[in-house]
Amino acid sequence: MAAVPIHDVQRLSARHLTADMDLNGDEIQSLLKLAFQIKAYPRKYAKALSGRSICLLFEKPSLRTRITFELAIKQTGGEAVFCEGRIGAREPLKDVARNMDGWVDAIVARTFDQSTIEQLAQCASIPVINALSDLYHPCQALADMFTLKEYFGDLQGLSLAFVGDGNNVAHSLMLCSAQLGVNFSLATPPAYKPDPRIVEVAMRWAKATGASLRITEDPVEAVTDARAVYTDVWASMGQENEAAERRRYFVPYQVNDELMQKARPDAVFMHCLPAKRGEEVTDSVIESSQSIVFTQAENRLHLQKALLIMMLA
Repeated sequence: MAAVPIHDVQRLSARHLTADMDLNGDEIQSLLKLAFQIKAYPRKYAKALSGRSICLLFEKPSLRTRITFELAIKQTGGEAVFCEGRIGAREPLKDVARNMDGWVDAIVARTFDQSTIEQLAQCASIPVINALSDLYHPCQALADMFTLKEYFGDLQGLSLAFVGDGNNVAHSLMLCSAQLGVNFSLATPPAYKPDPRIVEVAMRWAKATGASLRITEDPVEAVTDARAVYTDVWASMGQENEAAERRRYFVPYQVNDELMQKARPDAVFMHCLPAKRGEEVTDSVIESSQSIVFTQAENRLHLQKALLIMMLA
């Protein structure tokens, strides 16, 4: 498979990636195709973002998101500038966005609130990429779809089960699955179900692609015959004061050897990391031959290169 020339790369129809809804199914497929080519031929894209400067505005500490975005920018010839702190705390958010307009070519923002991402997109004329908010984590979900396609080939009809909190990662995985025809099951305690507005969108998309979408309180029901079993921490960053309360509800949702045995024999285990071993997942599962968590982490780099190129090149 020959690398696609930069001038032939499909541009995304939306200026920003504030949420998963900004991409359609065809664009996601093109993004995955380009990510495969970039992973296979990284040197051919080493100057794709030459002359471009991109600011990483992060309200939350980060390992994978920060490093993979910085490397994605630098390894494609661009310049990365990092800034950490509450956006809009020292000066109005709209002033931050206007300053960025004059300095850089895009903003990659990791925020506590989705509204911060949306305000940046409203006030900035340059592209804004959601690198995580309280509602969505689109770059994670896209990289996960890339990883699943790498392992299993065709995504249509693949079964993905998410066990745990109906959080931002669950939202993005649900939406991405619905766009690509992936059957998605979510098992979560009653008080921690996903946002019903997001479920409604995913249901509509799933109907169009022939995918199934199931939300249950039973983790065994969710993972039975699944090809991939996914989980995340029970209390995300900013929810530390809820950790003890959440643990009471989530203990039955731990992904352990017994639960993994309900999935298909060739099933893989996935986690967006960081993991709290012994809580949402046992050490035996995350260290097993079924675990592909570090491949997921690596693939953030390749997918984000493709995303930046499709938005900026």
